[in-house]
Amino acid sequence: MRLCVALGLLLLLPVAPAVAQGSAPAAPAKPEMNASCPGLVAQQRPPLRPANVRVAALKEDEARITYIGHSTFLIESPKLVRIATDYNDYVRPPVLPDIVTMNHAHSTHFTERPEPGIKHVLRGWREDGKPTDWDLQFQDVRVRSVATNIRDWGGGTQRHGNSIFIFEIANLCVAHLGHLHHTLTQQQLNEIGRIDVVLVPVDGGATLDLDGMIEVLTALKAPLMIPMHFFSSYTLDRFMQRISKDWDVERADIPSVVISKHTLPTKPKLLVLPGRSF
Repeated sequence: MRLCVALGLLLLLPVAPAVAQGSAPAAPAKPEMNASCPGLVAQQRPPLRPANVRVAALKEDEARITYIGHSTFLIESPKLVRIATDYNDYVRPPVLPDIVTMNHAHSTHFTERPEPGIKHVLRGWREDGKPTDWDLQFQDVRVRSVATNIRDWGGGTQRHGNSIFIFEIANLCVAHLGHLHHTLTQQQLNEIGRIDVVLVPVDGGATLDLDGMIEVLTALKAPLMIPMHFFSSYTLDRFMQRISKDWDVERADIPSVVISKHTLPTKPKLLVLPGRSF
């Protein structure tokens, strides 16, 4: 099955050179939330452009996001830096990433055996229990982390067991929420900063419940949301129905999309990329 998925995704990739904490308050974000990424641009924006085999390269203001499955995305920069999120032994991209991020909830979100040749392996937890403080600059990509807690198998709390990773690429900020188990404090929101795209788990139980995740998305105010970690069409449809009360919902035909600051929707949108999230 992995081979079939990988072969299908290869057809979509371009031909290019290898190379428990409290809820966030409803008040408007403090100014420091906006400091991490560049500001907004003009409101007249072209539509999001699906990636396809004819796209040979990215422009300097573009990034490509491809849904691999579960919580794993392949994110590519204009200089073809490749990032795989929640990298694990079950779902992997069909190309070797330069950077991988992981989280510690369970084995579908990390691996002890990353492929040789990966330049940077960023684990979203620390063995000493302290919060991660990643801030990596690699070519045209910056990756940083904000720690959150997770539930342990005994029903308690493992402090700092999850990290929200923020990728600054092509004048964009993309946040991967990982295995988020609680709403965010104002301090965490400030550390995350203003987000353009959020990759959000929508299972409604194994991570944060549906209402809690809506609260997180409302606080983050990202123009574009892409779901992951939904297990079945039922849980995905349930989330889509709930979110469509407030925001636009669109289904893409292929699991890859090219985005730029100028193509971000003017009204918050959930963009569903096809793929299997077991």
